[in-house]
Parts: sequence; C-alpha cells; structure tokens
Amino acid sequence: MVGASIEATLELWASGLRDVKARLRPLFQQARMAASAGLFLDGLLGEERRKTGWMRAEAAGDPGPWRQQAVLGRAHLGCGWVA
Repeated sequence: MVGASIEATLELWASGLRDVKARLRPLFQQARMAASAGLFLDGLLGEERRKTGWMRAEAAGDPGPWRQQAVLGRAHLGCGWVA
C-alpha cells in the first residue's frame, strides 16, 4: 500500500481544520468571536512549544491577549454554560 503524498495529507489536514472552524461558528453569537476562536485554534496548533496568551495574540495579529482570553473565558457557547 502506498501512502498519501505530503501535499494530499496537508490538504486533508487543512480541510479538516476548515471544517472544525465552520462547526465552531454557530457556538458564538458574534462573527468576530468565532474568527478569534479560529485564530486561537491556529495558535494552539502552531510550532511554539509554550503557548502563552501573549504568544497566541502575536500569532493571531492581535495587539494583546484580550481576544484570545475572551475566547476562553467570556464566550457564550450557546449550550447553557459559559466557557
């Protein structure tokens, strides 16, 4: 059996990540928060071994960690509880 090419594997991963982000969208009341959640996920999957709020914010292009923290602490997930 021949394994998939690197390009095919990367596209499969990218497609799966896009799917996860699309499935997260309805959990947030604001599109901006859903976008921040997607960037948060990108940051968690990034190369850095340590992932502080400031590091995730920098990777997302935010001026500080507040949006990243809001994804964790203030986002209403529509399922009766606050994350």
